[in-house]
Amino acid sequence: MTDQTIKADAGKLQIHLVPMQIVKDIAQVRMYGIDKYGDTDSWQRVELTRYIDAMLRHTLDFLADPGGKDPESGIQHYKHMACNMAFICALMEGE
Repeated sequence: MTDQTIKADAGKLQIHLVPMQIVKDIAQVRMYGIDKYGDTDSWQRVELTRYIDAMLRHTLDFLADPGGKDPESGIQHYKHMACNMAFICALMEGE
């Protein structure tokens, strides 16, 4: 139904279009980071360039071995790439 008099959501983001696996992947990396650093909000106090560098390092490792895992966390590089990109997106939007 597209009747905007019942539910006015025209033009709003359709979050259901995002594959939920990326949310799970980012959550896995975030949980590791929270266990490591003990702070859910510490990522917001890191310079943007450090996330860019980290994303690019994981991207290079991913390109060399698509199934490879980060030696410290044991989590796949592509999941770290997604998490770093999420941080970059949030910082770029001023969250």
